[in-house]
Amino acid sequence: MKFIADFHVHSRFSRATSRQCDLEHLNLWGKRKGLGIIGTGDFTHPGWFAELEEKLEPAEEGLYTLKKEYAGTLDDAWVPPGAPEVRFLPTVEISSIYKRHEQVRKVHNLIFAPSLEAAGRIAGRLDEIGNLRSDGRPILGLDSRDLLEIMLECEEDAFLVPAHIWTPHFSMLGARSGFDSVEECFGDLSDRIFAVETGLSSDPPMNWRLSALDRRVLISNSDAHSPAKLAREANLFDTDLSFRAIRNALEESKDGGFLGTIEFFPEEGKYHLDGHRKCRQRLTPAQSVQEGNICPVCGRQVTMGVLHRVEELADRPEGARPPGRAPFVSLIPLQEILGEVLGRGPATKTVQSAYKTLITKVGSEIGILKDLPLAALDRHAPPLLQEAISRMRQGRVRAQAGYDGEFGVISLFTAKEKKDLLAHCQNQNTLF
Repeated sequence: MKFIADFHVHSRFSRATSRQCDLEHLNLWGKRKGLGIIGTGDFTHPGWFAELEEKLEPAEEGLYTLKKEYAGTLDDAWVPPGAPEVRFLPTVEISSIYKRHEQVRKVHNLIFAPSLEAAGRIAGRLDEIGNLRSDGRPILGLDSRDLLEIMLECEEDAFLVPAHIWTPHFSMLGARSGFDSVEECFGDLSDRIFAVETGLSSDPPMNWRLSALDRRVLISNSDAHSPAKLAREANLFDTDLSFRAIRNALEESKDGGFLGTIEFFPEEGKYHLDGHRKCRQRLTPAQSVQEGNICPVCGRQVTMGVLHRVEELADRPEGARPPGRAPFVSLIPLQEILGEVLGRGPATKTVQSAYKTLITKVGSEIGILKDLPLAALDRHAPPLLQEAISRMRQGRVRAQAGYDGEFGVISLFTAKEKKDLLAHCQNQNTLF
């Protein structure tokens, strides 16, 4: 069975998240996006775990669905035609801050549990180590290797995936406080790491440049802090619907159950290039090296971006592709495309109305962006949307890359192109 999964999300109990990060809205937006499986996120938080136990009911092995008495309670519960039920899989992101070899390490890791019962056992052990109540993504003074060991002691079938592995400040390979390899981070347990999350600021070709990652599957997730951000990155599967089938597809990726990923254009990620946001300095790796990694305005050290860090660790040239790697597709969120086409912000009523029309009349967001024949948009799309999606699918985009915590901007038209194309559309309408 083919389905799309987004495993890395957060509840409203995590810091800097939307109040709508509840199960009802995650379930609803999962349908709008076209997701089959969503990670619960935050299962170590007592308040969120209580909601998971109350509102979810078992479905397939290791998966859960939202109980019907909760699924239909939202006033704006419009969904694509024929939207299937969304499943939830127990997950949590742990922030580990600890010292190793006299250096402070800050690493985020994702834990996947095969049941809520197993998730409860893992949370119980971690509750003995640190405070699980202050943040849905708890901060623990626990070595990543020891976190993995504790997880396995609690539940042998659970697995751990290093999160957004290139992010400068909080990741396994991050420039500021990470390591140089999986083995350096996880030591004698590194063989238990069979997948890594690439993060929004990198894409598979950047990761293919490291032969050290060849043994690990590259997965991508949204790290959504609001339901509308679900599936901006996601994973494609063709397996049975079960925790074990998903794990096997990742661990034994050559069997074909894992089909690849849906990606951001990496330039849109907020740590793609080097820079210093306060001084509005965006630098390529070459420019940064020329400046000695120092901001040319204030003289302080710049934040090294993901592209630069990949260059540091890569042992293959740009463009290399090792055999057997899963394919990927780069997409732009539909609301962002509509914003550019309509000349309005993605959160405006104009864009939201157009988005609702497309979702309810045409289909899920991922289906529209990735697979739908463009002719099927004729009756419901604003002018230029078909051209915009066509350009995106061909990779014909313009990128102003993100840096030092500032998201990048991906666009599909120059101002002149958009003006000329709109004029052409108006002339065609007049003609007919």
